[in-house]
Amino acid sequence: MAHPSIEIPGLTAQLDRLVHHHGGPCLPEGKPHAFVYFITIKNESDRIVTLLGRKWVIVHGDGSRLVVEGDKIVGETPRLAPGEHFSYNSYHVTGGNASAHGCFHGVDESGRHVHVKLAPFDMVIPDE
Repeated sequence: MAHPSIEIPGLTAQLDRLVHHHGGPCLPEGKPHAFVYFITIKNESDRIVTLLGRKWVIVHGDGSRLVVEGDKIVGETPRLAPGEHFSYNSYHVTGGNASAHGCFHGVDESGRHVHVKLAPFDMVIPDE
């Protein structure tokens, strides 16, 4: 039986910045746009939280969806005491405009499953 996950007041995730890059040899064919995002997860709750993974849903302009789930956050399992934060950056590649939303999950100091949602954001290719 799955353990229910709760949101706790004071645990937040926010998009700090989004940067668009076009082209380059490291981008896959058909997906020439990379959107680099910078995120901060803040723990202003009254408990220690350890983040164990993430789940992203990317909705492309044609309506197709890509779900990305995995353990850790950029290879780390941040342990955040009250008042601490974790900032990182990563990227999504697309063939056109898209939107994304995500969730980070983990456990609190009592072993309760917790999660924090990241508000949806749009990845819009700038007019050149």
